[in-house]
Amino acid sequence: MGHTASPGYAYGQLERAVRTAMSAKDRATRRRAAAKAGRWQDVLTGMATSSLRIGSRTPVADTPAWVTLEVVHGGFATGRFLAEVALSPAEAALCAEGPGTTERERLNLWYLTDAGLAALRAMLATESYRIEVPEDAALPTVAWLLDHGHAEAALDLIAELRPHLHRLRLAPLPGAAPRPAGALVRLSTVGEVRESLRSASTPPAITAMLETLTVWHPLFDRLVALWCDTVEGELPRLDGTGVAGGWPCRTWPADWQQRRAEWLADYARARFRHTASTAHTHPKSNFARLHRALLACEHDSTELTGRDVGWIRRALANTITKHGEPGSEPRAALRALQAAVAARPTHAELAAALAERLDRFPADGGLPAIEPVAEDAPAHLVAKVARALEAPIEELVARNVITSADVLATVLPQITAQLLAANFDNEQLSTLYAQTYAAFRRRRGLLLLDLEHQVRIEELPWVHAIDPLRARRPDATRAARHTLDQTVLLALSAFPQAILPNTLVRELGALAKQAGLPMPLVEEVAADIFMGTFTEKWRTAAELTSRTMAGTLYARYYDLPESWTSEPPPRKFRALANRTADDFAGLCVARAGEARPSWRFRSVAANGTVLEQSQILTTQNLAVLVHTLDLRTRLQAAAPELAAQSLTWAVTRLATRTDHHHTALQAVKNAAYAWRQALFFLSFCDLDTQRATVRHLAEQATRAGLADRFAPAVNGLAHVVEGGRFTPEGRTDSGTGRRFLGWTTGKHWCLPEVRPTSRV
Repeated sequence: MGHTASPGYAYGQLERAVRTAMSAKDRATRRRAAAKAGRWQDVLTGMATSSLRIGSRTPVADTPAWVTLEVVHGGFATGRFLAEVALSPAEAALCAEGPGTTERERLNLWYLTDAGLAALRAMLATESYRIEVPEDAALPTVAWLLDHGHAEAALDLIAELRPHLHRLRLAPLPGAAPRPAGALVRLSTVGEVRESLRSASTPPAITAMLETLTVWHPLFDRLVALWCDTVEGELPRLDGTGVAGGWPCRTWPADWQQRRAEWLADYARARFRHTASTAHTHPKSNFARLHRALLACEHDSTELTGRDVGWIRRALANTITKHGEPGSEPRAALRALQAAVAARPTHAELAAALAERLDRFPADGGLPAIEPVAEDAPAHLVAKVARALEAPIEELVARNVITSADVLATVLPQITAQLLAANFDNEQLSTLYAQTYAAFRRRRGLLLLDLEHQVRIEELPWVHAIDPLRARRPDATRAARHTLDQTVLLALSAFPQAILPNTLVRELGALAKQAGLPMPLVEEVAADIFMGTFTEKWRTAAELTSRTMAGTLYARYYDLPESWTSEPPPRKFRALANRTADDFAGLCVARAGEARPSWRFRSVAANGTVLEQSQILTTQNLAVLVHTLDLRTRLQAAAPELAAQSLTWAVTRLATRTDHHHTALQAVKNAAYAWRQALFFLSFCDLDTQRATVRHLAEQATRAGLADRFAPAVNGLAHVVEGGRFTPEGRTDSGTGRRFLGWTTGKHWCLPEVRPTSRV
């Protein structure tokens, strides 16, 4: 039996969710946190009862790997099947009666009748279906196979699905699923953006402010005017010694009682209708003092004490001194300005107006252009609408809609799906596969141990059933190669400081396979689940990296091996003989000694030092991609700018001040990753450019206040640029320069002095 994950992380997530559910002020936030807490409780219950084995690619007992699971943050399965849902009213109407132990089984069996198969064939013919989870494509595949003379494959597929008919939805819901045309992609559908816009709300503080400006300030001005009319002589004002001017309650105009009654009636109505603001009810506010006094003066001021009259005088002096007399030019100007502010539409009102404009577009589609919809909208709302824009990936990057390589990875399957689906000659099957692929890429990855790999789309029984019908078409192969080249160059140019995320690596792997260019792309491994072993893929990538980067700045800076033995040494355990690269792992451990002033057996930090060396030895896919795709010439033109951007990002990240040790440590790690990316790009620059880059880097560090803290890294790079090498300890001979790595088991030399945070 393999290893299983510790429940400690899950306990921490449950605690955080419960705390938010109990303390958040916003009801929607509390509701979401409570739902999240429920999911983490399911994880912990499953782990405690052994019904969940976190770390396995089949974490739910007696469940095949292809079943789509609910997966929470960190790759923990909750045990719930995403395709196990109640029947919709439309589904229930299809099979009120029939064999089966559950409603879902009755419906799935009905789809295997003549009437059900006819319904599935009609969906396929008109493309009027939506594949939300991969399982939705199972029975349509059966229908297509039967309709095209592949009865044996269809029966085999039914046999494999039979144990799950009572639980899983295996047929799609009706409804069109518009797809972006050609090379266009979108981040969200119009419906998703519209829902997001309509969910916008005005913060309570803003609502209270607007209510104060539009309701309570006008009432207050009328209240002040009422009391001013009772003043004999000059109106009260504040001077250097106190209150100067006349006294209220000395004269009573004939219409005063009627105006008083009208004001009190208006106040009562306002208080019933407008409850957002409470400032006017504060007992020590001018409004509250004048209001209480007004209530006591039903006919005259006989119910008021001298102290009460004094407070009326003081309240009048306060507001008149600050804002002017009722009806005066200063007070009128202030109220006009406040009215103009209150008349401006709120964020929520603007969002609602935009949502109304989006109503004329199909909810499941995208926007052909933004300008007709949001040209006059504020920038932050335009950014929301832009998520539904259908455009080439390059345009979405330029518009800052795609803001990271992770986001790029979420839209790339929209193109990959069409490229891979083009291998099927039948249009219905091609469309079905494209939707299945897109749904499969929406599956969340599992936390895996023991070198297990994520479920591949070929493992879905209905995809496996049609795999023999796939034909490699030259036009699809060429298109995949072109997309692969463009995507890699775009990712490197748009986000040069970031390593390629696993989601993007998997998508690039799918494109490479379609393009007929298999390559050893490696994933980023989390330090807290690293088991100390690597597969042969890492060794192959490292060999290719050493050849590709031989003699470059990168190779000298990181002391890459000049060659690898053609035959790795024999392994002790035959079970892993075809999977692990022990010599590669051993080299990573040996090289990590530089970052281990103190050794902690199997600590997260110790794992991190080893994993960082694996990334260095493989360039975390950069060398493999540049070599296999022959991108060297195109990369050379952009390399100086990409290196400069990466180094600027690293300096900026390190210069960001923080009082949290963990945040500072993470900043050093991220800066070291960006530094490594920069050295890769610098390796494609000439010596003069490298020297100029180092000089500019030193100036940047000084301007950012990092002259002392970052000097060892700058000096170390300058030393290697001029032909020097580091000692085995990662230092220059002079001792002033150091190799910049992100992980260490001791205190990192590049960390700022951070005050420890106290716990209450």
